[in-house]
Amino acid sequence: MAAPLRSGIGVGSRQDTRAVHGTSFQKKSRGKLVSIPGTRPSVQNGQLLVSTGVTSLDYVIGGGLAVGTLLLIEEDKYDSYSRMLLKYFLAEGVVCGHSLFLGSARDPPEEILQELPAPVLDDIGCAAGDEGQAKLCDSEGEDSMKIAWRYQNFPKVQTALAASSRFGHYYDVSKTMDPEMRQASKCNTFFLPDELPLKSEAEPSTMNAGYRALLRSIQNLIHREGFDTAAPQNKSRNILRIGLHSLGSPLWGDDICCKESPSDAVSLTSFLYGFRALLRSSLCVGMVTVPSHLIQNRAIMGRVTKLCDTAIALESFRGSERETNPLYKDYHGLLHVRQTPHLNCLVCEVPDTKDLAFKLKRKQFAIEVSYLFVQWTMAPQLNITFQKAKQKGC
Repeated sequence: MAAPLRSGIGVGSRQDTRAVHGTSFQKKSRGKLVSIPGTRPSVQNGQLLVSTGVTSLDYVIGGGLAVGTLLLIEEDKYDSYSRMLLKYFLAEGVVCGHSLFLGSARDPPEEILQELPAPVLDDIGCAAGDEGQAKLCDSEGEDSMKIAWRYQNFPKVQTALAASSRFGHYYDVSKTMDPEMRQASKCNTFFLPDELPLKSEAEPSTMNAGYRALLRSIQNLIHREGFDTAAPQNKSRNILRIGLHSLGSPLWGDDICCKESPSDAVSLTSFLYGFRALLRSSLCVGMVTVPSHLIQNRAIMGRVTKLCDTAIALESFRGSERETNPLYKDYHGLLHVRQTPHLNCLVCEVPDTKDLAFKLKRKQFAIEVSYLFVQWTMAPQLNITFQKAKQKGC
């Protein structure tokens, strides 16, 4: 191993003698982490993380969203739950004091912001959590008295997803956020019908006019408000949360949802390429929703996924045979993890299981391990036990 470089030290000096014995060298300390409200460093790679607003989703994707990365949500058929995740993401930004940017081509951004869920106070959330934990312990105690003794030693599969330390906030979807709290946050919006001129000048670009205007608006905001990492740090730093609704739909001037061989097949991928480049060099985090079920060319959807860091898909049971199937009565859909990010490491964070389901409770959206997976996990153990009991003549 090569010796460390030294400067200003004579060959026969005392300092050199101490260096040979290894007493004058100090372990290199890590750089000071950026301290921003609503963030924490990742324990896996030291990347700065923010919460998605859904604690169970944070757990699934490795602890949260890394600053400078992009999360892709493949919309469900009726855009009910993907839209809800976008509102969770924006609501978490309001509570943490982050700046917001919301882009849409269908619904005015002001309408989406008015539907943000109300945050649950910490003392109420903790009290509810403690009460729920107490009820869970009581129910487990009762079940342990009823269950057969031969099954008590089986490992218990936890269906609820939660990290060891709390990150993010809880929200009540049955209520909307207080307008004063929402207006106190700094929010910028982009509504395509208002931003796109009637007659736009033709520009040599691989993106259509709508995506060009959107990317230009995001770039101007990042440079104007000092979110880029190259900006002088003469004021306190903050995070910019960027939410883009239903990219790739015909309302954005895209035809990938209309034809199997679209004439403008690279417009969305070109935008995502430029958008992720902006995120990489700034204190921003992005969430985009895409109607993947309408995109006929799966190769295009594959390229869209590869241009994002994290990708999940929501498969709703609404309008399908599973909605009335008693096996799925406890859930409203399945969640598929398409891709997890590779950040400062060779391998990505792999979820404990990919058999995930989501349900919309009366007050919150929750992601859990599917109990069908639990039954599949326990079935071999139950079969072995029954076989042994049969051999003993029980």
